Amino acid sequence: MSISFQTNVASMIAAVNLNNNNNFQTQTITRLTSGYRINNSSDDAAGLGVANQYRSNVAELNQGVLNGNDGVSTLQIIDGGLSNISTMLDRMKTLATESASSTFTGNRGTLDTEYQTLVGEINREASNVGLSSTNATNATDLSVYIGGGQSATTGSQVKIDLSQGKVDSGALGLSGTNVAAAAPVTVGTAVNGTIAAGSVESFTVNTSAGSSTVSIVGQTGDTATTQLSELNSALGAYGISASLDTTGKLAFSSSNAYSISIAGAGLAAGGENGVNKALNNGSLTYVKADASTQYTVTQGGATATINVATGLSDSAALASINSQLASQGLSSVTAVADGTGTTGHFSLQSGSTFTDAVTAGTGVAGAVTAAAGGGNGALNAINAVNNAVQALGKVQGRVGAGENDLNYAIGLANSQITNFSSAESGIRDADVATEAANLTKAQVLEQASVAAMAQANSAPQAILSLLKG
Repeated sequence: MSISFQTNVASMIAAVNLNNNNNFQTQTITRLTSGYRINNSSDDAAGLGVANQYRSNVAELNQGVLNGNDGVSTLQIIDGGLSNISTMLDRMKTLATESASSTFTGNRGTLDTEYQTLVGEINREASNVGLSSTNATNATDLSVYIGGGQSATTGSQVKIDLSQGKVDSGALGLSGTNVAAAAPVTVGTAVNGTIAAGSVESFTVNTSAGSSTVSIVGQTGDTATTQLSELNSALGAYGISASLDTTGKLAFSSSNAYSISIAGAGLAAGGENGVNKALNNGSLTYVKADASTQYTVTQGGATATINVATGLSDSAALASINSQLASQGLSSVTAVADGTGTTGHFSLQSGSTFTDAVTAGTGVAGAVTAAAGGGNGALNAINAVNNAVQALGKVQGRVGAGENDLNYAIGLANSQITNFSSAESGIRDADVATEAANLTKAQVLEQASVAAMAQANSAPQAILSLLKG
């Protein structure tokens, strides 16, 4: 290489290396002070993309763990309410058992007062935990998003099915039961079986508020208990409960006037199909309402005279009859459709004895005395509580299984957070020992580059010696 004033190649080479060594030292210091190997996309573009995905997964799972803990808390609140209801069922069973004995000489009315108070408290607590017909906030397919699955919709959510989880008195089959004298009304003549898979049984419910039809479809694997629970979930809204009596027959109970007609596949082999009637309190009179008929209803010292206007629909006629009864002091007597489905036919019902007589026009001939229903309702209450315990146990099982599922999911999410964080660290984090060694190397190289550049810059001065004479 020739010696030249114009171009100092050695100095240029030293300058390039000095710049590279300075960049190397700057990068090393950046890594040591930030703790990250990748501080800019240019440091490792491919690695940065992978590390960012891991970091995103960790963020999702961290929130998923919080969601899971919220879900566990919700289920624990529900579980506490269910445990309390279970305790109340134990007390109701005690009261019913005490009343069922013929040797009991106390006041069954007192026992029934406490029993009915517990029924009301079950309704209140079921509503408080969101598992009642009046507040079904939690009676649904609960979904808790945890994350970590193949996608947002596959493997990332924990579902707890509480859609059949109502635990109010209606859903548990306790509405209308009592431990006093009145017994539920049974339907049919034989022990009930189950609705066959694919078959439908329809229950037309008549109350003073109107008429509604509830249909139960048989499913594979159904038992009488599961179908009874489904029926009670529907009937609870009308204040009516269904149970199996001491002989296994289908029995209906309510503290209000009602009638039920049944049609369909049949819950038993014993004639439940067609227009058989379940009528409240065993106190009934068939009434044909028309403009020419007048009725006189007497209960105790009160008497009401009932007239029905011409051209009224059944619902309007019922409303008119009940309004006249109440206005004349007989609010304890109630009219509902009689269950036959015949237009203009009604049933007068009451928990106490009353008489009904046609005083003008056509209708039921002669006077009819409707006596209050008898029988031992305590025995049926025992069966109803037994069924309620089973139904409540199934809901408790779903809630408990849901808590366990969520805890398992939270455990997996925490494990995934650790593993994703470790994988991200392997890509993104700086190796401090390596970078410390690199810093020393960079400093030595930079100092060597400065010294070499100084030598290169002084080299052209040697040419002056050639010019001396």
